[in-house]
Amino acid sequence: MPNLFPIGRALISVSDKNGLLDLAKALTARGVELISTGGTSGTLRMAGLPVRDVSDVTGFPEMMDGRIKTLHPNIHGALLALRDDDKHLLAMTTQKIEQIDLLIVNLYPFEETVAKGADHATCIENIDIGGPAMIRAAAKNHRFVTVVTDPTDYQELLDQLAAHNGATTMAFRQKMALTAYGKMAAYDAAVSNWLADEIGEKAPRYRCFAGKLAQGLRYGENPHQSAALYTDASKREGISTARQLQGKELSYNNINDTDAAFELVAEFSRDTPACAIIKHANPCGMAIGTTLAEAYLRAYDCDRTSAFGGIVALNQPLDAATAEKIVEIFTEVVIAPGANDEARAIFASKKNLRLLTTDSLPNTRSPGIAFKQVAGGFLVQDRDVGVLANHNLQIVTKRTPTDAEMADMLLAWKVAKHAKSNAIIYVKNGATVGVGVGQMSRIDSTRIAAQKSPNMSETLGLTAPLTQGSVVASDAFFPFADGVVAAAEAGATAIIQPGGSIRDNEVITAADTAGLAMVFTGIRHFRH
Repeated sequence: MPNLFPIGRALISVSDKNGLLDLAKALTARGVELISTGGTSGTLRMAGLPVRDVSDVTGFPEMMDGRIKTLHPNIHGALLALRDDDKHLLAMTTQKIEQIDLLIVNLYPFEETVAKGADHATCIENIDIGGPAMIRAAAKNHRFVTVVTDPTDYQELLDQLAAHNGATTMAFRQKMALTAYGKMAAYDAAVSNWLADEIGEKAPRYRCFAGKLAQGLRYGENPHQSAALYTDASKREGISTARQLQGKELSYNNINDTDAAFELVAEFSRDTPACAIIKHANPCGMAIGTTLAEAYLRAYDCDRTSAFGGIVALNQPLDAATAEKIVEIFTEVVIAPGANDEARAIFASKKNLRLLTTDSLPNTRSPGIAFKQVAGGFLVQDRDVGVLANHNLQIVTKRTPTDAEMADMLLAWKVAKHAKSNAIIYVKNGATVGVGVGQMSRIDSTRIAAQKSPNMSETLGLTAPLTQGSVVASDAFFPFADGVVAAAEAGATAIIQPGGSIRDNEVITAADTAGLAMVFTGIRHFRH
């Protein structure tokens, strides 16, 4: 198997012109002959570079609005011929096919076209055919041919040529072939998923997912697991688009928890300051306030013990007053849609504290796909973008909730959506005061959520438990009346839950007996 293989002729056809001229000039300086198509050829000529049109190589003009230009034996034979096979070499000589040693191609901007909301016909025209065919041919023949599909690899290509007297190594060609096949798989996945959306096919026969490496990670959930972060084609604002301004490298668990925190806080309008504190992907505090600092402190006061070493997410740009409060305890990550200079200066004294900023909040209403791996396959579902409207609420008890109770119940309901089932959330005056998650029985979650309340009340110098006078949200229905009784014993005055249990009448009777108001939503928010 050859190692070094020299480059004498290159075919360049790119939609993304970034770095094109510098690369082409460097190749020309090395005596590499350039072949090109359409707009790429024009760009090279305008720069004064010698270039040969593909139509001169094929003997056929570009036709059908550019759909046909490189699909020709003079191109594919030049890419696919085995340089150590006498029959292949004879065929090239007989048919006057000149070998192509380097292919530089990136594809029609299909995903960008879809993202702009282009009509069906325009999206179809941006499905590349000739480019993928050439890429696959060159990648298959990477023993001899170098294929580069990403401008970020141009410099490494030039470094290879400089280090090896105009040749590339087998290791580099293999690496570029791997990138090429991965890029093609991602491209085909984007087209497949777009078409599924176009025709409303919720469960296509073959489901494709693809991502682009954003960063390698030191390890996964545990040190013996390898891990990496990939971005998908959605360009959805969130953890994958965030900029890290300071702090240690993010870990797998940091990213997972920060995503959970930012998704939760994004449920709240930026008009009202809100803060979520997350530990192990579950909320341990969530609150709104008149200022961001107040929202943080109220979220922190739900469970100060769990907040230690947690993740803080804000729905407004980080300011100095909030930063001053956050640095008083150990915090792993803070994420916000921006941070002012004063806040950044305060954080600078905490070298390990990771500060992430984004341009905006995640869109919690944007549709999308969620999937998880199971043995031998994976489960796919729509993202949970269910919205609770006031007109969907059904008051099922004798007592009607007050406006204040209703506001707290709606806040608690949003938090429950982002807590692992079984989830029970106590809220009072716009702040969580008890969180119970991930238990096998709902009664256990109800009791656990209230257990820390007396201790926190003592810490805060209060005479009554925090849950006294609170409301409760349950992510799914109460299967028995015991959960309602436990919530009442903890001091709750109102409950919001989906309803739908065969024992709803018993549950409603228990609420009436305890003097609680209860609202049914008709939808649930399981999160496993």
